[in-house]
Amino acid sequence: MSEQPLTYKGVLEMFQEGREQSEKEWRELREQFRETEQLIKSIARQQKETDRQMKERDIKYAREKRARDAEYERMRKDLNNKIGKLGNRIGDIIENMVGGNALIRKFKKLDYKIERHSRNVCFGHGLPKEMQGEVDLLLEDGNIAILVEVKTTLRTADARAHIERLEKYRRVADIKGDQRCFIGAVAGAVVEGDAQEFAHKNGMYVIVQSGEAVEIVQTPEGFKAKEW
Repeated sequence: MSEQPLTYKGVLEMFQEGREQSEKEWRELREQFRETEQLIKSIARQQKETDRQMKERDIKYAREKRARDAEYERMRKDLNNKIGKLGNRIGDIIENMVGGNALIRKFKKLDYKIERHSRNVCFGHGLPKEMQGEVDLLLEDGNIAILVEVKTTLRTADARAHIERLEKYRRVADIKGDQRCFIGAVAGAVVEGDAQEFAHKNGMYVIVQSGEAVEIVQTPEGFKAKEW
């Protein structure tokens, strides 16, 4: 097949086709640029909105955190106040118990010759922390000492904890060469559940306080105070 000779007209047609193709590609390219530009603007708007929402969220979180912190501080102060009042209440109970030697007279009727009493007696000083403790009220009768735990509301768990305290006190006394016998007693303005029965079963006296009256609860038949 023979090739057609290249003519001037043919060259012009080739340039015309090429220009039309280039213009078409430029139009497509410009359209792509516009679409890209719109997409960038849309992303920028979304980012701006996201930043605004995050800022509002941070402000809201900070406001809520301040409110939570303020409420926590109020609750902490209220708790400290209640703990302080509770401590005072326990102190009042102890004062009523030993005031006028009422409790001492009660124990003397049980043949204990109380010579002196002490409040808030700490023990185990200088020993490991697990050996340290505190006794609310200590009544001393020569070779016998009565350790009294006082609660506004006496529960079984309190009586159980006092047994552990007595055992700890015994170990500390042995270390220090104190050969006295120790007896346990638990006291409360209110006695809940089976705390009284549990204490008696474990050889401890139960003391109740109401108003000005102080009583050592009648022990069950066969009761014998346990010595530690």
